[in-house]
Amino acid sequence: MNEDALRAIIRDTIARVSARAGQPGSEPSLPQATPHPSAYQYALPPSDGPCIIEPGVACNHCGYCQTHGH
Repeated sequence: MNEDALRAIIRDTIARVSARAGQPGSEPSLPQATPHPSAYQYALPPSDGPCIIEPGVACNHCGYCQTHGH
């Protein structure tokens, strides 16, 4: 397959996908993934002081300390 043939296939695919966009039911349905336990977030009160993980810097509310994966 040469480069021109590959470009033609890509253009055709983009045109078909673009033509279907906006039609009801055209969006693919993705399976619901079970979140990994490390993604669980604990409900900690917001800190206006130092970071819990790195006390030498101010808290920037990144949420890293609230995750089980820290």
